[in-house]
Amino acid sequence: MLHIFPVIAGISAILSAIALAIYIIKKPAGNEKMREISGVIQKGAIAFLKEEYKVIVIFVAIVFIILLTASFYIDLPWQTSLAFLTGAFFSALAGNIGMRIATKANARAAEAVKQGIRNGLLVAFSSGAVMGLCVVGLGIIGVTIYYFFKNPTILFGFGFGASSIALFARVGGGIYTKSADIGADLVGKVEKGIPEDDPRNPAVIADNVGDNVGDVAGMGADLFESYVDSIISAITLAGLVAYAYASLYPLIIASLGIFASITAMIFIRGKNLYSAMRNGLFSSAIIFSILAFITTHFIIGKYEPFFATLVGLIDGLIIGISTEYFTSEQKKPAQSIAKAAQTGAATDILQGMSIGMLSTAIPIVSTCVAMILAYELAQFYGVAMAAVGMLATLGISLATDCYGPVADNAAGIAEMANLGEEIRKRTEALDAVGNTTAAMGKGFAIGSAAITALALLFTFAEKAKEFVSLDLKLTSPYLLSGIFIGAMLPFIFSALTIGAVGKAASKMVEEVRRQFREYKILEGKGQPDYEKCVRIATKGALKEMILPSSMAVIVPIIVGIWKIEALIGLLAGATATGFLLAIFLANAGGAWDNAKKFIEAGNFGGKGSFAHKAAVVGDTVGDPCKDTAGPSLNILIKLMSIVSLVFLPLFAKL
Repeated sequence: MLHIFPVIAGISAILSAIALAIYIIKKPAGNEKMREISGVIQKGAIAFLKEEYKVIVIFVAIVFIILLTASFYIDLPWQTSLAFLTGAFFSALAGNIGMRIATKANARAAEAVKQGIRNGLLVAFSSGAVMGLCVVGLGIIGVTIYYFFKNPTILFGFGFGASSIALFARVGGGIYTKSADIGADLVGKVEKGIPEDDPRNPAVIADNVGDNVGDVAGMGADLFESYVDSIISAITLAGLVAYAYASLYPLIIASLGIFASITAMIFIRGKNLYSAMRNGLFSSAIIFSILAFITTHFIIGKYEPFFATLVGLIDGLIIGISTEYFTSEQKKPAQSIAKAAQTGAATDILQGMSIGMLSTAIPIVSTCVAMILAYELAQFYGVAMAAVGMLATLGISLATDCYGPVADNAAGIAEMANLGEEIRKRTEALDAVGNTTAAMGKGFAIGSAAITALALLFTFAEKAKEFVSLDLKLTSPYLLSGIFIGAMLPFIFSALTIGAVGKAASKMVEEVRRQFREYKILEGKGQPDYEKCVRIATKGALKEMILPSSMAVIVPIIVGIWKIEALIGLLAGATATGFLLAIFLANAGGAWDNAKKFIEAGNFGGKGSFAHKAAVVGDTVGDPCKDTAGPSLNILIKLMSIVSLVFLPLFAKL
């Protein structure tokens, strides 16, 4: 019974997602104009995913052939290639389903707001829950299937497939969404002085499409990777402890998290939107903790792995609360940036950088404490279980994150469909909560990525000992060289992704200016060409995502062939700087965004003021930081570890 419990949990998650999807689709989608706009957004999002998948399929096919061929020459099971294919397919499937429902929910959320803001909240949240439940459902089913092979290398193949899709989805989606967003903001809001989501802006549809391909499909793939990799790492390290069912325990704990997430969704209630979201998150954590304690008592009889799991869960909550504090427009850090904007864009940007750097302290200290406590409780297995604990309630935590893009789209549709000032205010209130929950989601994703990467690093070091003797002293020049190379990689990776957004955004700005100039849109003589902007964003994203995505796979293989000690150093260096840089970029970007929102709410002169224009520039600088480079670093540090684990037999043979 214990062995099929994870499958039951996975099926329950998928059935719950189907029920929520039906609930959303049955809701009215508003008037003809609302349905038309929503349809265009969905068409653009699906078109981008189809083009992105054409690139990904080539990559997946090449890696599949390499893994299958390698199984004939090195100690690599042939099933690893099949697991890789399954991991890639499940990750893409979860993201695709989540994005399709999100693009159907946007108009329905805007329509539901007419009956009350809580109605809109429930529709948008339910859409996010479809994404969250698909991720955990497909993830746990996939890991359980390959768990029965009793070979960690096959499980690493599944994680490798998930990681590959995640990187392309995050980088490609991030470049798309930010090139469109920057183009819409710089020309529309700064140069022409028209409102956000104004239907006269040619880039407005591409911007709304980008919210879905970046923050729904991209985030889903990102956390699908973290979720499965944390479970795989714990299963692999189970041999270090002498507990009964140690290898099955991570799957059981993850299953309990699924049931806790489903149950806690009934607590998403209350007049205050922020409190409603927190109610769901904290309720899921409490329910999960109780279930995990009882299960541990009866299955293992020793409580060390439970407390290690609890440490990870608490660490995740601390990181989420810290991120909310540093990015919310209701808190002092973002308000201090808004205040700095009164003296110009330069001071706005400088204050945002300062806030972003300060925001690294709490997540880093919290994660270090969590790692040490988990290790003292159950060695490296405990660290892996801490990662499982942090991600156990992903079904609901991802729902609160994917809620954001739906609320953002709903606000845009309300503006473009001319639903009136009252409805616009309500959707903006939903959107404001979405900005904070999205920032919390990014912080949570970064924290889970860091502790998962640490667990994978320990897994690699332990597995490597089975093949070769290692010199891991800090006096080893190979280890030190690897640390420096690894520490450099997140900076090179961020430079490539931010630069990619800049190139794509420049083309978008030129196109929007051209349309305003030639079509005389603001004079009422012509209509914007939305599809041209969508094509520009798609082409730019697909072209620019290849180099940074490939780097994450190629570099660890090259270093591993050179020296395994250097590869361990590379993974350690990349995890350390990647974690720090990701927090800095994501939180600075989120704070810049919400500082602008704080001014738009009527503070420091409100919309159109000098401070507002400066804050828009700051927000534009922060866009690729929080939605492209920062989130993509999560995947970089995990993907390099999982690639290293898959190709370890090759490194040992050479």
